[in-house]
Amino acid sequence: MAKNIQREEKLELRLMQLDDIPDVLEIEHEAFTLPWTEEAFRNELTMNHFAKYMIMELNGRAIGYAGMWTIMDEAHITNIAVREAYRGRKLGDKLLDELMQTASYLGMERMTLEVRVTNRIAQGLYEKKGFKPAGVRKGYYSDNNEDAVIMWADLPAHGASGEQEGSVQEQ
Repeated sequence: MAKNIQREEKLELRLMQLDDIPDVLEIEHEAFTLPWTEEAFRNELTMNHFAKYMIMELNGRAIGYAGMWTIMDEAHITNIAVREAYRGRKLGDKLLDELMQTASYLGMERMTLEVRVTNRIAQGLYEKKGFKPAGVRKGYYSDNNEDAVIMWADLPAHGASGEQEGSVQEQ
């Protein structure tokens, strides 16, 4: 008797490796008007000891990535991007959650980022995760001289009771 086997989508997050750079560059070009170069990613992975990058795979195919720098007790998000065909599925949300959890695990207390003043979708995601505007960097983006909103969030202490989704607190 043949059974109908439905293939489940398998979403995985893992550390970025040098072999991932070609996929990351494709995602970069889909997501940003000022995409990073292959050399920039190679340097981040091999020379920058503060850099932490991850890949999101769906059924073994890279569909997104995210990165941050961890310095002292602060994490600075460098980029979060998802392939165009996979946007609108809350995958950026999952990448941001993973960055925040990783930063907390590494002992970071706060997290920051810059986002285009016109990118309301990203700002909404960040605000939902606890980021608050803290200032503006004038002319931050060199492609069109657009300003960037600086946003900050406090991170929960790693393993803080009751602060992570799905945790149960005793009464």
